[in-house]
Amino acid sequence: MHVHTEYSEDSLLKLENIAKVVAEKKVDAVAITDHNEVEGAFRLKKASAFPVIVGEEIESQQGDIIGLFLQERIEPGLTAGETITRIKKQGGLVLIPHPFDRLRSSAIGEKPLKKLVEKIDIIEVLNARNIFPVDNQLAYNFALKHNLLQAAGSDAHIQNEVGNAYVELNSFTCAETFLIQLHDAKIGGSRSSLLYHAASKAAKFFSSLHKMG
Repeated sequence: MHVHTEYSEDSLLKLENIAKVVAEKKVDAVAITDHNEVEGAFRLKKASAFPVIVGEEIESQQGDIIGLFLQERIEPGLTAGETITRIKKQGGLVLIPHPFDRLRSSAIGEKPLKKLVEKIDIIEVLNARNIFPVDNQLAYNFALKHNLLQAAGSDAHIQNEVGNAYVELNSFTCAETFLIQLHDAKIGGSRSSLLYHAASKAAKFFSSLHKMG
């Protein structure tokens, strides 16, 4: 439910390799959630035999928000409230990733979450890239307190990370049936290696160099 591809500047995961890795790891469906971009998700969905949820990890003014089942890109830099409104206008679902990760400046945090809680569909309670387990626990506690559906995300940026955190649920056909199945879903997975963080930082660095010419 949280996978980045080469369309994210900090990801080394090629679209052409995703079909292979999901087959190897017996993953039946993926949500592609590139940073502020949906082109990779649409390309993979068109080319793949397995279900691909078009998503986007959007950088709002208050922090990261993931839209799932999107029809078009949502620009970054909007308020969290406006970002959510635009997700909902597309019939999408609102997923808050790594909300309490103390090491990410892009984590939305508790104060904005409380203001937006009635508009949120899903909380990511297990992010494989969260270094401190307590940050996932805080997200889990928040989801329970506010009766929100829960999700897990590998937050994959390289091939080996796909499936490190996952959600087991019955088949779905759209955003509405996805939410229904999520009520009875099972979450599993484990933390990713810290080496993968280094790979992402290197990818972002070389991407910035490339843009500078």
